[in-house]
Amino acid sequence: VQLQACGGGLVQAGGSLRLSCEASGRTFSDYGTGWFRQAPGKEREFVAAINWSTSTYYADSVKGRFTISRDNAKNTVYLQMNSLKFEDSAVYYCGKRTKYNGSWSQSSQFGAWGQGTQVTVSS
Repeated sequence: VQLQACGGGLVQAGGSLRLSCEASGRTFSDYGTGWFRQAPGKEREFVAAINWSTSTYYADSVKGRFTISRDNAKNTVYLQMNSLKFEDSAVYYCGKRTKYNGSWSQSSQFGAWGQGTQVTVSS
């Protein structure tokens, strides 16, 4: 399976963006999917994840502002980002969960990373 993230862009603080993660091959309903982000000079960090039964997980820094969802018919996972802050600026990646010996917040549990999409929030 190959994943492709898109939907990033430049937005003012307080604005919104919706990112999409599209999959080719097996459908998202077969596995969990996570969104991670990486800012320059920083490690990749967990943002949100959704499992095969639509249970969701969020980093504390985005709870109440971001929403992850899945449309099985379109084979797409979305990340709706509201009330964006300058510190949300990063390249956002989506990945398929490939290991189950750790937590949803660990990037090492994910693979099949697609090309990221840049999100820039101006203050």
